[in-house]
Amino acid sequence: MDSSESLSHSRWECKYHVVFIPKCRRKTLYEKLRPHLGEIFKRLADQKECRIEEGHT
Repeated sequence: MDSSESLSHSRWECKYHVVFIPKCRRKTLYEKLRPHLGEIFKRLADQKECRIEEGHT
């Protein structure tokens, strides 16, 4: 599958590297949020018509 976009004079493929770093990095807070983060990022990607190729929490 070719995921690049093109015009008559150019060709491109957009990829973004997103890093989520909470301001308050308390372990207990992050452990409570962690199960929900994947679901939230998937919904955001669907809204923007993007796909997540890889994810780690």
